[in-house]
Amino acid sequence: MTVTKKKNSIKLLCGNSHPDLGEQIARRLGIEVSNVKAYQYSNMETAVSIGESLRDEDVYILQSGCGETAINDFLMELLIMIHACKSASARRITAVIPSFPYARQDRKDKSRAPITAKLIANLLTTAGCNHVITMDLHASQIQGFFNIPVDNLYAEPSVLRYIRERITDWKEAIIVSPDAGGAKRAAALADELDLNFALIHKERARANEVSRMVLVGDVTDKVCILVDDIADTCSTLVKAADTLLNSGARRVVSIVTHGILSDNAIERINSGISLDFLACTNSMPQLSNRKQSNKIDVIDISGTLAEAIRRLHNGESVSYLFKNAPL
Repeated sequence: MTVTKKKNSIKLLCGNSHPDLGEQIARRLGIEVSNVKAYQYSNMETAVSIGESLRDEDVYILQSGCGETAINDFLMELLIMIHACKSASARRITAVIPSFPYARQDRKDKSRAPITAKLIANLLTTAGCNHVITMDLHASQIQGFFNIPVDNLYAEPSVLRYIRERITDWKEAIIVSPDAGGAKRAAALADELDLNFALIHKERARANEVSRMVLVGDVTDKVCILVDDIADTCSTLVKAADTLLNSGARRVVSIVTHGILSDNAIERINSGISLDFLACTNSMPQLSNRKQSNKIDVIDISGTLAEAIRRLHNGESVSYLFKNAPL
């Protein structure tokens, strides 16, 4: 008797960090989000319950590194979900982490400092993860912390589309990096748009606190587009916008990939008159932030993540997504 082996299907599991993004990705893939529940006991232990078979399936687990107080809960939730899928005999387990947690702790910058991003890589691998999809890693070397494949996608194609479609006077703009570390990102965007770019040199008194900024470049009568990978407390962005306006800029807008917007970020954005608006991707939930501020806009990256999942499942190249954003 001939036994026909069934074709492995895509199983998309979503944690509690960003269920809306999971639903958008599932719609684009033409599938339903799998039946899984992650919850906490009264003593705050995390538990996971999977309500359908995953045996020999291609499993993708969406969990973003976000939340001011829940980021560690979400990380633990992701690890337990990976381990649960491994115990359920899944064929391949891919962690889809749009915003990689602890990505800023990627090097030993002072004595006795931990390289926590390496620890996260070890935890994911030990839990049973076979593949990682992420976006705009804070430091590219984090890919080298893994001994499993890592696809680091870029928000740049989606950002380029946003600039061309939503910023009407973009041809009179200049791309600005708020620090020297983001100069490569700003230069790449400027080259694609055929614009000039400038950067701001900043000196920090302590973490998340900038003491002085110096502009390198001419922004006189230009629309300044501040680009960065992470907006956390937004103190850097607001001070950078002030510096640009004081240097003769016509107006300032900002585009970032990961809008963490912790602490008093929303208050800073609302009270500052120098920053017209802040656009960030939906790698993190922005619904509550948009309710608190009309200066926040969202760039949808669900198409890029869905296409990456489809291509991985079918064994196709993902490099197409480095320069193109699906509709």
